Amino acid sequence: MNLAELQTFLTVASERSFSRAAAKLHRTQPAVSQAVRRLEEELDERLFDRTSKGGRLTEAGRILLDYARRLTELRDEAENAVRELQDFRRGRVTIGANEAAVHVLLPIVSHFRDAHPDAQVEVRRIPARQVANEVINGALDFGVLTFDPAERGLNSVAIGADELVLLTSPDHPLATRKEISMEEFGRQTVIAHNDPSPARERVLRLSEQRHAPINIQMSFPSLDGIKRAVEMGLGVALLPRRCALTEISRQQVAVVKVSQLRLPRQVRLVYRRSGEFSRAAAAFLDSAKQATRKLD
Repeated sequence: MNLAELQTFLTVASERSFSRAAAKLHRTQPAVSQAVRRLEEELDERLFDRTSKGGRLTEAGRILLDYARRLTELRDEAENAVRELQDFRRGRVTIGANEAAVHVLLPIVSHFRDAHPDAQVEVRRIPARQVANEVINGALDFGVLTFDPAERGLNSVAIGADELVLLTSPDHPLATRKEISMEEFGRQTVIAHNDPSPARERVLRLSEQRHAPINIQMSFPSLDGIKRAVEMGLGVALLPRRCALTEISRQQVAVVKVSQLRLPRQVRLVYRRSGEFSRAAAAFLDSAKQATRKLD
């Protein structure tokens, strides 16, 4: 049973005539009759009462009519869905990023949405160490990282640069300093993020190498919580500068550099080296590359 034959059957049932159905379908009447006959042979049931005028349906024909309508409607829905995908009305881009990386990603998302307002963008909060595998396995179209992943099979595009800075409240004793040593940083009450990250491990390794342990006394599950705690004077925090651009511009927090801990970082959008891209994902990658050219 194929959809073309079902469509022929539906047209005959609608027109109540083989000849009118043939004219509507731009086919010969024998071709229409043959298509209906194939359906009848396949189902081993008569679909039309040929002894009556008007192409009256048999009981089997009435049952098939309902299913034929539903199947052709599903066919039309499927065709429309694919067309919508082609013009981005159903396009979806999935991106994995940790909380800090989202700030670098936002300008690219904005550029992409300007060009394709009907496309959907989903940014999932994924720990940095899991991003590469999720991209390789196809669970994500893209990932955002600040380090080179060990996994092979990935390409990347640079989408921004950042560095770690010390944030303090405006009235903190260190707020007027431009730079402090690691040893001075180690004597502060430090507020950290709950989730471990490669950047945090690098900082801890450097502090051990210089015998300047970091005094982490508080931890929060979000960057927002950390920044608010810093504003309240509960401690200081070492965070990517880009995460606090708004608070810095409003002078809600002060920025102090820590020697040996600036750790400039290149933020990269990673994607699979091989495999098919959806139209939406390909367009998003183009947006990222355009942003890269602006950086250059």
